[in-house]
Amino acid sequence: MISVSFYTLGCKVNQIETEAVSDAFREGGCTVLPWIEPEENPGNGLHGSSDLCIINTCTVTSKAEQKARRIIRLCLRRGSVVMVTGCYAQLERKELAALGEEKLFVLPGKTKDKLLDLPRYLAESRNTFPDFSADKSYLSVVIAKWLEECGFGVKTEKELPAADPFRFSPKHFLFHSRGFLKIQDGCDRSCAYCRVPLARGKSVSLGSGEVLCRLKALEEGGMAEAVITAVNICQYMDPEGNIGPAGPRPGMPENRPLSLPGLLRFLLDNTEHIALRLSSLEPEFFEPGAGTDDIFAVLAHPRIRNHFHLSVQSGSDTVLAAMGRPYRAREILRLTEKLRAARDDPFLACDIIVGFPGETEEDFEKTVQLCRTVDFAWIHAFPYSKRPGTASAAMKKGLVSQRAAGERMGILMEIAREGRSGYIRRWLGKTVEAVAESPPAGKPVGSGFFPALTDNYIKVLAVSKGEKPMPGTAFRCKIEKAREPPGEFDAWAEPVIQADANLF
Repeated sequence: MISVSFYTLGCKVNQIETEAVSDAFREGGCTVLPWIEPEENPGNGLHGSSDLCIINTCTVTSKAEQKARRIIRLCLRRGSVVMVTGCYAQLERKELAALGEEKLFVLPGKTKDKLLDLPRYLAESRNTFPDFSADKSYLSVVIAKWLEECGFGVKTEKELPAADPFRFSPKHFLFHSRGFLKIQDGCDRSCAYCRVPLARGKSVSLGSGEVLCRLKALEEGGMAEAVITAVNICQYMDPEGNIGPAGPRPGMPENRPLSLPGLLRFLLDNTEHIALRLSSLEPEFFEPGAGTDDIFAVLAHPRIRNHFHLSVQSGSDTVLAAMGRPYRAREILRLTEKLRAARDDPFLACDIIVGFPGETEEDFEKTVQLCRTVDFAWIHAFPYSKRPGTASAAMKKGLVSQRAAGERMGILMEIAREGRSGYIRRWLGKTVEAVAESPPAGKPVGSGFFPALTDNYIKVLAVSKGEKPMPGTAFRCKIEKAREPPGEFDAWAEPVIQADANLF
């Protein structure tokens, strides 16, 4: 039996794609082992014994690419066969292929769905290649043969036929306690710093009927929550228009396209209790005239999780214009005010890029002022990374030193910690819904506790009263005490009702 480990870098879309591939390997009779980095636990019998390591890469930052290369080298050093895919593999196949010889294979990200077929091929190869069953080192030969039969030779630049980005629909989730549902891929934007459209192409969306079918499958499987994932969720546009298998959507003009608000209403109207958590949202999507005037009414629904992550990037209008972002700081302030009016103290988080070319101290101070004014519950700040093929890569004026960017990062991270601590304190003594999770691999939480994630994205350790709820099921809990400073969890909580997936 072949053993396989997975390592995923980057976004939630990568995560669901890894989940689907891992589920295919498990269904195909392979042993899926938890990932433990080799140098941290040499000879642990987990990662070290994996016959095949599949690494799903990201190209958003140079740091993510550097980490991918390090992981690849470590796996090869331990003797594993390594399959690399994802956005980095899509854009820099030659660079990655140069890291290894016989045991390293690179499958471009746009053809990642081919990995769903590999487990079946490996199983069939036990008869086709007699040496395979007796000697697992023959695995690299089999994979090379598989790639050739796919029309993608190891030594050629020939591309595979167009792939289906929505084949990734796992029945079982090995690495997450909550369900993930991918509804969109690609991006039609061309932000000056972003390489993702180069790697994933133009925006495409999954038909609303199929989205509902997959969501119902998660609900019927006992999932209390589904994370709606996409490369740019705000670009969702139903390819079926508003005409589904049962005819026009009730209450909608026949020719009106179904965008994200309409999709969410459609999903909520046709499911019973599963909650929806949204991935990163674009500020300009909420502006009047964008066709989303009713989005706040949808977001007020109790089955939409009280947690919104905004792709802000900067609080300086000058920097936002240079980035090619189509909104300004005032729109961000207006959006956060409307979200707070629609929901009870939602968990608001944001992305911020520090040190973009041309960002002055005054520009950065405007970002600081915006973050303090909004009082984000968390800030995902990261330093600007020069990416080949992007407009910002050619910018030469006003370059920010690594030292200055690091200092600015430190300031934002302190604001982020203050915001998170303040948010948790505001919720002490309150009762919220939560979803039970599995303890992190290799990090037990104690026999009297279990981890959970609340409706408003507070990571809690809940006291177990008798039998613990199954991961993925919902329960209510009272947030009792904050952990200072927040870390792997934010607070302790006390369950107040019996675990029950049907809360609504």
